[in-house]
Amino acid sequence: MNHVIKICLGLALPLLTLVSVARADEFKLSNNQRISCSRGLSAGKLNTSTCKSYAYLFNVKTSEYFRCQVTLALTRDNKEVINVQTDGGCTKKPRIFDTDSNYAFDATETEPPNTNSFFGPGGYSIWAADTTAQKIRGCITISSGLGSDISKCLDMTFQ
Repeated sequence: MNHVIKICLGLALPLLTLVSVARADEFKLSNNQRISCSRGLSAGKLNTSTCKSYAYLFNVKTSEYFRCQVTLALTRDNKEVINVQTDGGCTKKPRIFDTDSNYAFDATETEPPNTNSFFGPGGYSIWAADTTAQKIRGCITISSGLGSDISKCLDMTFQ
């Protein structure tokens, strides 16, 4: 009986590995990462520089995506680095298309402070295309300045 369990586990492990590899192929990283930095300078005092970068992770099967951001803040005086802090994470966003298929995508984002950010920290756009059909959707999300983002998508027409 013990040998049967070992054989079953030996057969199940490669199958689980294949499933996890297949799932890993479903996620693609956006090609449009950006970084923006700001500095606070005061003569003879502490100087702080904060840099933010973001990327998007897209599920090419379901069209769900994650917006990921990393932040690094560095504080120093004229002689040494006093403090380094990092923060970040990914936030799950809703599907762009209702049905599963094979999708391609790209994303871009405004970099605050920016004249494009009228009401808050700016916005971002996502473009997704169904690679099995002539179907593309463009989505824009901006801050409303009132606590919630406004996001709208539009199917493109072909003329």
